[in-house]
Amino acid sequence: MNDTTSTSTNLEALRQNGVSVWLDDLSRELTDGGELQRLVDLGVLGVTSNPTIFATALSKGDRYTEQVSELVAAGADTEKAVFEITTEDVRRACDVLKPVFDRTDGLDGRVSLEVDPRLARDTAKTEESARQLWTAVGRENLYIKIPATVEGLTAITTALSEGISVNVTLIFSLDRYRAVMQAFLTGLEQAKVNGHDLSTIESVASFFVSRVDTEIDKRLEDVGGEHAQEAQGLRSKAGLANARLAYQAYEEVFSTPRWQVLKEAGARPQRPLWASTGVKDPNLPDTLYVTGLVAPNTVNTMPGKTLDATVDHAEVTGDTIRGSYGESQEVLDALERLGISYTEVVDQLETEGLDKFAASWTELLQTVTDELERVKTQAEAR
Repeated sequence: MNDTTSTSTNLEALRQNGVSVWLDDLSRELTDGGELQRLVDLGVLGVTSNPTIFATALSKGDRYTEQVSELVAAGADTEKAVFEITTEDVRRACDVLKPVFDRTDGLDGRVSLEVDPRLARDTAKTEESARQLWTAVGRENLYIKIPATVEGLTAITTALSEGISVNVTLIFSLDRYRAVMQAFLTGLEQAKVNGHDLSTIESVASFFVSRVDTEIDKRLEDVGGEHAQEAQGLRSKAGLANARLAYQAYEEVFSTPRWQVLKEAGARPQRPLWASTGVKDPNLPDTLYVTGLVAPNTVNTMPGKTLDATVDHAEVTGDTIRGSYGESQEVLDALERLGISYTEVVDQLETEGLDKFAASWTELLQTVTDELERVKTQAEAR
């Protein structure tokens, strides 16, 4: 992130309109170097991480050397080292954000840590990983990230039923998002039966935005003939349309009698979190997925570059979601008429998303292996 001297006026404007701004980045450089605290002072209210972010953090700087040396001395293998390093990173970030957590009564000030993405198709192992991470970090302002695969839905319910706060990740489709909200409600109902205080269990549902446009725009390029002009007119509209319709679904689910019972027992709704909000197409406004997704009780997690742009020049004009549902549905209908299958696109994006995170996890394991070997060699040479 740039060391910008801009005020937090734009972040405050988003907050006034119900949007919590989170940072989609985490490293020991951020937590220990004071940069995360500076961003919190600017108005950032939470942090998300993923395997790609950890792999990048480990490959830069020397702030991990001391812990790696301790792990080598203890004879830790790569899997153990990754667990210890990532949970320590998240623990430190949780401590930086604890004042925000206290100030917002637990709504914000959260840090997300993902279960091993290689477990995304295994319900039981995902549940066990969630428990282990929750216990190891030992911070009440933690979110455990669980992918919204079919197998993940049951794990989401189980984690919530045990009092674990959950960030549901990799949501692309409206049907799957509805299933995620049902898993959330069931988890809270079970938590209530289990005697948990529902006011202490939080959840967000991470609905991915820019990747939808990237894939659909690629398909629109292939539409020729008499429909070419219509196809060009639909470019970069699907991501916002899809997310806005997700918010419509959110409004519906959290106005039901079933939800009302949980609300009266102290529960708070599972907020929609807009993820993948960095613009991939350089021809688009760099704050498109920020200013275009403003509505009450939402979260927008941004990579550093998007956060900088938002602080610098985002034009926050109020609610840009409610009132757009008809127009948004027409975008998706028009794509279907052009032969672009919504179901095919979102299924592909989920598969690709899991593959990317698994590949990043493998990269993280290799980075840690190399680091362990480097420190070990240096120790033996002394």
